Amino acid sequence: MRTFLSAVALVASVATAHAGPKEDAYQVVEKWGKAFTNGEVDAIVNLYAPDALMIGTLGKAVLTKPEQIRKYFDVALNSDKPRTAILDSSEATVIDDSTVVIVGFDTITGTKDGQQTVGKGRVTFVVAKRGSDWMIVHMHRSPLPAT
Repeated sequence: MRTFLSAVALVASVATAHAGPKEDAYQVVEKWGKAFTNGEVDAIVNLYAPDALMIGTLGKAVLTKPEQIRKYFDVALNSDKPRTAILDSSEATVIDDSTVVIVGFDTITGTKDGQQTVGKGRVTFVVAKRGSDWMIVHMHRSPLPAT
């Protein structure tokens, strides 16, 4: 019996040790949301691959360089505090063992003139494994239309 329980424990630990590409990608998006909410510019920028592409919520250009992404979040995360970012619903497609696309709807809150603002949006993350790390290689967010 002891051998059986040990075997079950071993199988369970191996199964949880490697969750899979989808779960790994969602962990990156979860870290992104926490860094956004906590206003941690370095933490959020470090989630992006050096060659990542990004279009912010009201972006009028594709950001292609780490310094552009840093500048975007330096402004975004240091205004209208406190802020939150919550992924309300999403779907994920595993492209291969090292690439996952996550699309969904989110809610971003902020504070303007002492009043809470709420912005519903559409968001896409492409998360890819670079070396041993999962990183954002593409992100796009746009406001949800009013109608």
